Amino acid sequence: MRHATSANESMENGSFTVSELFKICAHCEELSKKEIGVRIPRPLGSGPSRFIPEKEILQVSKVDARTQSIFEDAFAALGRLDNISLVMGFHPRYLESFLRTQHYLLQMDGPLSLHYRHYIGIMAAARHQCSYLVNLHVNDFLQVGGDPKWLNGLDGAPQKLQHLGELNKVLAHRPWLVTKVHIEQLLKAEEHSWSLAELIHAVVLLTHYHSLASYTFGCGISPEIHCEGGHTFRPPSVSNYCMCDIANGNGAMDVMHGNHQVTETCCEVEVLMEKMKQLQECRDEEEATQEEMATRFEKEKTESMLVVTTEDDDTVPSRDVSRHFEDPSYGYKDFSRRGEHVPTFRVQDYSWEDHGYSLVNRLYPDVGQLLDEKFQMVYNLTYNTMATHKDVDTSTLRRAIWNYIHCMFGIRYDDYDYGEINQLLDRSFKVYIKTMVCSPEKITKRMYESFWRQFQHSEKVHVNLLLMEARMQAELLYALRAITRYMT
Repeated sequence: MRHATSANESMENGSFTVSELFKICAHCEELSKKEIGVRIPRPLGSGPSRFIPEKEILQVSKVDARTQSIFEDAFAALGRLDNISLVMGFHPRYLESFLRTQHYLLQMDGPLSLHYRHYIGIMAAARHQCSYLVNLHVNDFLQVGGDPKWLNGLDGAPQKLQHLGELNKVLAHRPWLVTKVHIEQLLKAEEHSWSLAELIHAVVLLTHYHSLASYTFGCGISPEIHCEGGHTFRPPSVSNYCMCDIANGNGAMDVMHGNHQVTETCCEVEVLMEKMKQLQECRDEEEATQEEMATRFEKEKTESMLVVTTEDDDTVPSRDVSRHFEDPSYGYKDFSRRGEHVPTFRVQDYSWEDHGYSLVNRLYPDVGQLLDEKFQMVYNLTYNTMATHKDVDTSTLRRAIWNYIHCMFGIRYDDYDYGEINQLLDRSFKVYIKTMVCSPEKITKRMYESFWRQFQHSEKVHVNLLLMEARMQAELLYALRAITRYMT
């Protein structure tokens, strides 16, 4: 009850994160040193996200009682409220489903021990150099009794976990290459073998944290003050503000919010809405043949391979992150330029609804149901708005985004006209999608701001949730199909 009470008090005071409590001016810091002789940390960033104004994020729970209740429950269960959840608070129905699923995967009864679960989370997040998630689960790993020696590098972990490294690598970057051979190598490794149930648990964790790394970078999530990279002991600059400013009524938050500028593109929303309307009318008038649909898919798949994620050179992962995985040079890059071909995965032959769901639920009870609810929640989530427009049917746009991501992974829906994608998703948006899904560590604030410039931040977070879940389902489909083929 102590945690819940703290959460209530924090929210009543409008103070939602630990970082809010520790913002301190030079004068107050000097007084603190004299009085108690300790150094007071200051947050390096301003708020939960580098891309979204802090005031806008915190305002959500002030006006939405459901969001506040979810935040309180999360704080009571974990003893913390991380920045990922704060930004997801724009969409409370999804956040509730996400937290329920993550809690089950990490803390409820399951095939894997608690420290294995957090170590697998570290391995998965490290593939995308996501130090935020790595540091979060390093702390959790140690709290549940994990061996600190494992954190020196993957070669210090048990052979069983080391063997998982290859599947982690391929799933994260080229999931279409996963075969039943990968599965057999894990299930028939003598004393280091995985059981089927353990492997299903591990696969769900790997795909969860690969996709969550995409979301973390895509939303510009900042480290919490107690985490590495989240604080400094240096004196604050004059542009920062302290808790004493708030107590004295200084409007620093308003000033900071006012500095956030978004360049608007004239009529961007109206043009997109008109295209959606025209596609619906054309769909009602005539239907393309199966041959035409297949050709359009192959064309879109080929074009998606040629979308360049970034002009920057490849980033070299730091030792702190790269020690948790092998072969840091392995990634999504360049395979299309070498003439490699992504095979087509027909959903009609193997789908989540008809095959993956039942396999997961059979070997890891209740998780299939939780994942299915989460997928359905984000796919169908809508407020019938686009920027300032209301009563808009966004289903055509949401489906185009979801199917474009699956198309990049070679996954085809026979009943979808892939010609719609080029109508609805412009090049800057495609670059953002591909970067976030395939190389999220390269996402920048400029890229985040370059697409859908007239849209609300909550709508861009909604897009990031779609990208995250579509990526997770794509990875799961390849892994579960390989497991099914091994079993049969």
